[in-house]
Amino acid sequence: MIRRSTAARGLAIAAVLSVGLAACSTTTDAGGDGDGAGSQDPLIVGTILPLTGTLAFLGPPEVAGVGLAIDDINEAGGVLGNDVTMEQGDSGDTTDTSVAQQTATDLISKGAQVVIGAASSAVSLNVVDQFTEAGVMQISPANTATDLSGASDFFTRTAPPDTVQGAALGSLILDGGHQKVAMIVQDEAYGTGLRDNVQQAIEAGGGEVVYGATGEGDEFPPGESNFSSIVTSALSTEPDAIAVIAFEETKAIVSELTSQDWDFNGTTYFCDGNTASYEEDFDPGTLEGVVGTIPGAQAPEEFRERLTGWYEENEGSELSDYSYAAESYDAVILAALAAVRGDGTDGTTISENIKAVSGAEGGTEVTSFEEGVTALEAGDEIHYKGQSGVGPLNEQNDPTSALIGVYEYGEDNVNVFARSIEGEVAE
Repeated sequence: MIRRSTAARGLAIAAVLSVGLAACSTTTDAGGDGDGAGSQDPLIVGTILPLTGTLAFLGPPEVAGVGLAIDDINEAGGVLGNDVTMEQGDSGDTTDTSVAQQTATDLISKGAQVVIGAASSAVSLNVVDQFTEAGVMQISPANTATDLSGASDFFTRTAPPDTVQGAALGSLILDGGHQKVAMIVQDEAYGTGLRDNVQQAIEAGGGEVVYGATGEGDEFPPGESNFSSIVTSALSTEPDAIAVIAFEETKAIVSELTSQDWDFNGTTYFCDGNTASYEEDFDPGTLEGVVGTIPGAQAPEEFRERLTGWYEENEGSELSDYSYAAESYDAVILAALAAVRGDGTDGTTISENIKAVSGAEGGTEVTSFEEGVTALEAGDEIHYKGQSGVGPLNEQNDPTSALIGVYEYGEDNVNVFARSIEGEVAE
């Protein structure tokens, strides 16, 4: 059981897509020499994850991933001889950025050396400078906005930038036989960034974005609830497919599309912000045939069982979603291994060593914290290959490769994993 102080409770199949040449890994010059120059204080892992707001459905699996990783680390002896503890915090969403800013202030004041989150790219863009100035390492398990590539030496992620998901989603749309695509997009870094990459893929394949294209000004503000005119305008372009890039607003968008007689089957595409279960939200069959994408590998059954067990024991309820749980788990393990390699738990030491333990310098392949510590203590460089399946970090602190999960909706409006698409991050 992890010891923690809670600031806020809440809670492939064979397709391969290449988006570019794999980015070159880099060698960290500082840290990693075992000279003990870094802090030896017990490692405190903070979380800035969505316990409330439009992405709250992502909070439970992400929290479970962090908590389970800390338990596994402590069972293996902790970091530099000390148990790791967790401080939970709420990120909220972009409808009220003060939530995340206050959480960042709180986590810094409580001495967190590494923070996991946020889920929303726009939220991270609002707090990344705050953490950087405090020397706190921020690792997002879910941020995909390209604006965050190279944002700070103190920011990295275990989810790929939208160049990967965008190319995958655009290819899926083209493979569905569609050439005229309407895109209903929320106006913030995640929405517009992913849209730009999907559009690039569609146009490269000979298709056309007939509504919601870059520069047309058709985006809607986060939190919008009335989509009558937006859907009317989108349908007036006579698209043969619609891609919805949104969060909780998706429910209102689907309701309006239904009222205007849109046929979803084989024509509608979601992304990681809304590829979730809608079993209780719409009549059976509403979303049948819809396809969605989520960056990351499907969590193995044993790992899902462990996540569920942790969440039930610590949060008192079952997990219904596992999105970004693996990425959250790996974020914590990478941070802990970076601290061990650099012989210090401070944010600077973690920042200086995290590329190396991700495999940027090659080394012994390890799949757990315990294996990683053993190899590091033997003087080896390591390549941590965790649950999420991402490649080593590049110079911009992005994973060099990642899997994109493809999900299909059935009669019950529940998304079911179908296959994976593999993509590489262009250099």
